[in-house]
Amino acid sequence: MNDATQMQTAYERLGGEVGVQALARRFYDIMDSTPAYLELREMHAPDLAQVRVDFMGFLSVWLGGPRDWIERRGTFCLMSRHAGMGITKETADLWLAAMRQAMDGLVADEVLKEQMDNAFVRLAKAMALRGDAL
Repeated sequence: MNDATQMQTAYERLGGEVGVQALARRFYDIMDSTPAYLELREMHAPDLAQVRVDFMGFLSVWLGGPRDWIERRGTFCLMSRHAGMGITKETADLWLAAMRQAMDGLVADEVLKEQMDNAFVRLAKAMALRGDAL
């Protein structure tokens, strides 16, 4: 990683809005069309349009991009938003597998990909722990 890359946000390193949209779109396309992710898919509404928009907005903010989505919708607690979904270790693992599949071939920056994966693992574990506690 060179000095210029170190100065960029993860959002910029992913390709900005275009990269975030591509990752979110690919993630939901994979989850929606892959039989192995059926249990994960069934945790979502039949129409994925709104969750796709929300995930793009969340990813943009989370990766250091524009905060437009937060400014439009107000505060957002990721854990509270997912609290009633009954996330288990198994469904968290499915989510991680689908996200890894989405990142493969799309996130060219291997350091960024590893950083994102590590952060996604922490989030998934926290949600599974909370889901198991409910």
